[in-house]
Amino acid sequence: MIYTLTVNPSLDYIVDIEHFDEGKVNRTKSEILNPGGKGINVSIVLTNLGLENKALGFTAGFTGKQIEDMLCAKNVKSDFIHINKGFSRINVKMRAQEESEINGRGPEITKADLDLLFARLEKLNQDDILVLAGSIPVDLPKTFYSDIMKALSPKGVKFVVDATGDLLKKSLEFKPFMVKPNNHELGEIFGVELKTKEDVAPYAQKFREMGAQNVLVSMAGQGALLAAADGNIYQGPAPEGKLVNSVGAGDSMVAGFITGYLKSGSYKEALKMGLCTGSASACSEELATKEVVDTFLKNYNSL
Repeated sequence: MIYTLTVNPSLDYIVDIEHFDEGKVNRTKSEILNPGGKGINVSIVLTNLGLENKALGFTAGFTGKQIEDMLCAKNVKSDFIHINKGFSRINVKMRAQEESEINGRGPEITKADLDLLFARLEKLNQDDILVLAGSIPVDLPKTFYSDIMKALSPKGVKFVVDATGDLLKKSLEFKPFMVKPNNHELGEIFGVELKTKEDVAPYAQKFREMGAQNVLVSMAGQGALLAAADGNIYQGPAPEGKLVNSVGAGDSMVAGFITGYLKSGSYKEALKMGLCTGSASACSEELATKEVVDTFLKNYNSL
């Protein structure tokens, strides 16, 4: 079974405004409401691609219930821990002459809540994959992901980590199956600027040497590079398509990579699936569906 963990999920309220005028009443021309959070996005896309999985994390209040109801409507299984105080955050994404975001804080997570989470995670075993995705609330330690991995490593659980900074670096000790920084995040860790795939390749390999089995580096319109566990470097451009909405494209790439690898056992095919799934989301208003991904796969011959 594949499990995803979203510590601080959200309701994403996406609005389109013709022209935003500060200090005035602005009216939307369209609105979208989605359940949000990187792990949740991975779960939605995995479900769309036909892979059974379960979304874990914390929810609270009326917004938390709405997140769970919306996931249920998308046939995504979940097992969230309900926090008694506060409410799950609302993130506002405004698309006008520029894109702007206001992200909520979310409820306070107590030690008792964390204990419940760890008790559920203890049931995972060597047949399971755990996707640790996204940032964490400021009141949780930066060792949070590595603490989970330390507890579950003896059980043989496979880890996929999509995080930044210390959350990502501290995970390497536990040899995650795959990590997915983008080129900017990878560069920040090493204190360098990585603009091209030629720039990225040696640092992706270095990240492997530090512990990650597979390092998948997303590069937006340039595609992605994979430093794979077989010692090879695979790279491919992004499939052609019109950008509609970049939200969730990286999470979709993670879901696509997992799907491609589980179905083929090939790192090259996993990268191809990841690229096509990421682009399917970027070129759609909603997250990638199997039909759109299949269309991209049929027309992609660049890897």
